[in-house]
Amino acid sequence: MQTEADYYALFDAYQLGELPADARAGLESRLASEPRLQQLYADYRELTGKLTAYGNHQRNQQLIGNLHTAMLKTEAALAPSLTHSVNPQLRLTRTERQLRAVWGRYRATVAVAASVAVLAAFGSLLGLEAWRANQITPALSGYNTMRLKVQRIEQNQQILSRRVDRQDQEAPPTPVPPINDGKFAGTGFALTAEGYLVTSAHVIQGADSLQIEGRDHRRYHAETVYADVKHDLAILRVKDKRFSGFGRLPYVFKAGPADLGERVYTLGFPREDVVYGEGSLSARTGYRGDSAFYQVSIPVNPGNSGGPLLDERGNLIGVVSGRQDNAQSAAFATKSSLLVRLVDSLRARQPAQPYHLPRLNQLAGAPRAQQVRRLQDFVFVVKVYE
Repeated sequence: MQTEADYYALFDAYQLGELPADARAGLESRLASEPRLQQLYADYRELTGKLTAYGNHQRNQQLIGNLHTAMLKTEAALAPSLTHSVNPQLRLTRTERQLRAVWGRYRATVAVAASVAVLAAFGSLLGLEAWRANQITPALSGYNTMRLKVQRIEQNQQILSRRVDRQDQEAPPTPVPPINDGKFAGTGFALTAEGYLVTSAHVIQGADSLQIEGRDHRRYHAETVYADVKHDLAILRVKDKRFSGFGRLPYVFKAGPADLGERVYTLGFPREDVVYGEGSLSARTGYRGDSAFYQVSIPVNPGNSGGPLLDERGNLIGVVSGRQDNAQSAAFATKSSLLVRLVDSLRARQPAQPYHLPRLNQLAGAPRAQQVRRLQDFVFVVKVYE
């Protein structure tokens, strides 16, 4: 029996023109007659389109960096040779005179070309960011995402002044943390031992920088690797040099569907301490019948977004996303099967990245309290700074 990963590999070969003629004709015939295969192909096209847009974004960033570096090097190399002070004893060499002549002739052209290249790159980036912003689904009527708005910490100016004065007398000084008005928080959890995490896409929306904090209060800087807005999933990566890995993850990601009525539980950070919640899987579809989500009977609050949803055996079956306002304890979670599919696609396109999902479930058979105790070390607060 072919899995979704098998079909995605088949679609890749089809798109690249690598299928033999008979196989290509057979696939096209099936696409014309099988609604399920049509939907899989549509999902594949959407996912690959987003991956392509993300790759273009990365290349544009690299282009801007390269242009900036090249311009600085050119300026540093030419400036000493192309300028001189009024000094009767200064004599320009023949090479310097030639450089001056060439620079004077082409200086404007080089500047315009560099400016056009930079503007084109920025135009691409701005267009991509506008496109990505438009992909953020507006809040549906009656549906709330669970990103927590953190109130601004008002600091007394006199206290700040005394702190700065004290730092001037100490060595080395401790930097004063900046005040940030746009700050949100959610929950995330480890995806791989090497430093990849999962959270909800709406948690990191508009982020300039990200920070994660664990139960031991250690904080690490993180960056967004990929965001799937439609399915409300985001993959982050710790980029802090002090980070040495999460260690072996005790849970596994369930690739198949969970059963209706299963007992489930979650951990999250609607406040500073981690909060446990439990309930049952009450529907195999999410808000308004969305098949990418489960409905669960767990009370969730702002800050729970991005938290793990697990079954009784410690299998990770979903990622908490939001809740329905007019239904008590009706929460929704993105299915883990979609997360597994996303990781498979990223692994196929970025083979150098260590997307090594855990394979051994160490929580199965353990009492619930023991499962939670082990799980806590792999669940984090995701702090968003704008």
